[in-house]
Amino acid sequence: MKISNDIKYVGVNDKNLDLFEGQYVVENGMAYNSYVIIDEKVAVMDSVDRSFGAEWLENIAVALNGRTPDYLVVQHMEPDHSSNILAFSEKYKDAKIVSSLRAFQMMKNYFGTDFQDRQVVVKEGDVLPLGKHNLSFIAAPMVHWPEVIMTYDDFDKVLFSADAFGKFGALDTDEDWACEARRYYFGIVGKYGAQVQALLKKAAALDIQTICPLHGPILSENLGYYLNLYNTWSSYGVESDGIVIAYTSVYGHTKKAVELLAERLKANGCPKVSVFDLARDDMAEAVEDSFRYGKLVLATTTYNADIFPFMREFINHLTEHNFQNRTVALIENGTWAPMAAKVMRSMFEKSKNIEFAENTVHIKSALSDESTSELYALADELCRDYLAQRDETANKNDLTSLFNIGYGLYVVTSNDGRKDNGLIVNTVTQVTNTPNRIAVTINKDNYSHHVIKQTGKMNVNCLSVDAPFSIFETFGFSSGRNTDKFAGMEPLHSDNGLAFLPRYINSFISLKVEDYVDLDTHGMFICSITEARVISDRETMSYSYYLENVKPKPDTGKKGFVCKICGYVYEGDELPDDFICPLCKHGAADFEPIES
Repeated sequence: MKISNDIKYVGVNDKNLDLFEGQYVVENGMAYNSYVIIDEKVAVMDSVDRSFGAEWLENIAVALNGRTPDYLVVQHMEPDHSSNILAFSEKYKDAKIVSSLRAFQMMKNYFGTDFQDRQVVVKEGDVLPLGKHNLSFIAAPMVHWPEVIMTYDDFDKVLFSADAFGKFGALDTDEDWACEARRYYFGIVGKYGAQVQALLKKAAALDIQTICPLHGPILSENLGYYLNLYNTWSSYGVESDGIVIAYTSVYGHTKKAVELLAERLKANGCPKVSVFDLARDDMAEAVEDSFRYGKLVLATTTYNADIFPFMREFINHLTEHNFQNRTVALIENGTWAPMAAKVMRSMFEKSKNIEFAENTVHIKSALSDESTSELYALADELCRDYLAQRDETANKNDLTSLFNIGYGLYVVTSNDGRKDNGLIVNTVTQVTNTPNRIAVTINKDNYSHHVIKQTGKMNVNCLSVDAPFSIFETFGFSSGRNTDKFAGMEPLHSDNGLAFLPRYINSFISLKVEDYVDLDTHGMFICSITEARVISDRETMSYSYYLENVKPKPDTGKKGFVCKICGYVYEGDELPDDFICPLCKHGAADFEPIES
């Protein structure tokens, strides 16, 4: 396989493997990737699993066609990538071994030698010239071992990403990348989200056209798709709408309750209900889906004054991998001295941002009228947002949505006749209650101002505290004149035909413009309410919450001023009083000095 004119694939497929790392089921085997870069100097990128040493060395010999390697670059010391370092060194006695200091220390443990006379120790920022190809090294500790380095080839714009961006399955397997990459990520890398986030920031500064991981296919098209998924996964965001039910059942009564709940959730409009019998189904897939979706239901029995072992193991898997930013609901079954709900709740004590459902279902042996009623109440609670999103079940005149208006941050949506548009505003105010009137102030330079002036209608989406920074990037950092704000997003639409966000809002209000006040740089739209829906009971995103918890802290190394809204940096000793942020259109008052 040719990656480029100078880069060739020399890895192998393992079709006999049943369990990766002794625990993950791999029905379609595993790929162990290795590459050679042929230039004035020749570099081999990583080794393969021990069982395939002879095949790997033969692949190298064929690819080099008589040439010999100058370097073996070792990015990761896990044995499925490093087992054949010694065999390589014995065959190519003049080749240097290139790796991090920590990796050489590990080599001594594995092989009894750290190749002292042949080692080239590299660190972040070091460059290895091969000719026209220059290899730059990027430290990636704990993605997912401490010694990991990645390598960037500036000629072919290739990132050799070690275990990042990998997936289960041999290369000759035709299957969706995301499914097995997601299971791989959360099983193997998931605990180290902060470290992956740091890596993504480094990657953002590189011109990457191809990603060559140590497992799975080479990625060369639509890289934004893979990078965005990694950003969602590593920030523990919600990838898809849906609810996971994970359960154990001894005699079938808990299973019956789960089946009834699943039916009710689907009837209430839940787009995806994913159910796992933890004693029989692949637990790694249950973990994967629990991180993919935003809500999790745990159902189990009290067992030896504790919980059923498979449920305990499952929750341990979640918490060990930093499970957070999710809603968790509990169903317990116990004939006498029920403890399951209490035990399950306590296991999440150290987890961040776990919101427990108000309704807990208590089953005494088998479902009763009382526990069935609790089950239905739980289903309605979990589907509150789905019920509110569906036209046939929504309360479209829920004026309690006005209670979610504060000094917060909102996405105002409109439509120019061609596409949906949206922008971030923080100037939404209720001005009267008889009749109900809302004032929305928008900078005249924003495209939305022009659109709303022409159409006379808008939707105000009240952002909740679970909204990630990516929402502010999408709707606040670019203009709808030349950007599709809803690209890659499937918005829902209210009765006025305008979009509202499917996630990250607690309510939306549809407005009709009744009057307009010219405020020089801004325009104030005085509006009546045509529709109002409450989507969830999550707290409104206040301006202060955004600044403290959502907006990344500036790390620019520059001298100047940073916009508190979007992070734009103005370089200079003084900020002009009339300066307007070119990204979010906020004035000088919303800038603060960069602290050196």
